[in-house]
Amino acid sequence: MHISEYQNWLRQYDLERGFDRVQPSQTLVHALEELGEIAREVLYLEGYRDMNDRDQHRALLAEELADCITFLFKLAYQFDIDMEEALKANQPKAYERFPVEKGRELAERYVARQRANADRWLGKE
Repeated sequence: MHISEYQNWLRQYDLERGFDRVQPSQTLVHALEELGEIAREVLYLEGYRDMNDRDQHRALLAEELADCITFLFKLAYQFDIDMEEALKANQPKAYERFPVEKGRELAERYVARQRANADRWLGKE
């Protein structure tokens, strides 16, 4: 399925149920709520809490990611934005902003800072 097909399906799904009348600001709030649920699952999968079933948390993460993206796609259609076209248009920007070597340098620096910050918080400086 293409992104535009999903977005068109979502618009039709919402129209049939009257969900298309929800204000965009409320759609955004719902997306942010889902983002918080994503954050929880990411923290759990990174070891924030002991987990009984890692696969269950991965499944929950997949579900929450889909929920969040659905609300973002809805927000896009509410403003007549074709997300497939928006994503295609975003690719050249990404390549221009972060050529491979620059991207690698930034990633190395970022990961090193994460390690240093973790060590500082753990008193290992």
